[in-house]
Amino acid sequence: MTQTKRRALSSRGIVRVLFALTVVLFCAAPTPGDVGGCGQRVQPLGAEPFFERKKAIDCEKCRECDFTTNFCRAACGEGVGDDCSGSAPCLTGLECVNDVCEEQEAEFLEGCDPIVHDGEVCLNALDAAGCGDYEEFVRDENRKAPNECRFCPWEAP
Repeated sequence: MTQTKRRALSSRGIVRVLFALTVVLFCAAPTPGDVGGCGQRVQPLGAEPFFERKKAIDCEKCRECDFTTNFCRAACGEGVGDDCSGSAPCLTGLECVNDVCEEQEAEFLEGCDPIVHDGEVCLNALDAAGCGDYEEFVRDENRKAPNECRFCPWEAP
């Protein structure tokens, strides 16, 4: 074999080895979802702290935007302790327990297990929403939620 052919074969071999190493590096690397994404460990979202923070944001936005819905009144703590023994129902978000309006137990739907990152994204979206969008989130009927807060889009079982 001539010197030129050996150099050509050697150059091709080096290129092949470098290509193979490059392919292995890119294919073997973990994806963001494999390591928890955004540098966080995967942790379940606690319903109580999430709903407390959401309620605080709801009340803040209701006051900022001058919304006066029953949902807003309940988010701001109004109606708790009201008598519901007669025909007057409790405000949206409250329930009648022993003829007294109390806050409803905040929990996720059965089978819905959001993680902390889901809750952060939802609360950030609520906090960033303007009055025009927030009006849909606090109305008493046909209330909507931002897409970022739809952890479990299925119907309750």
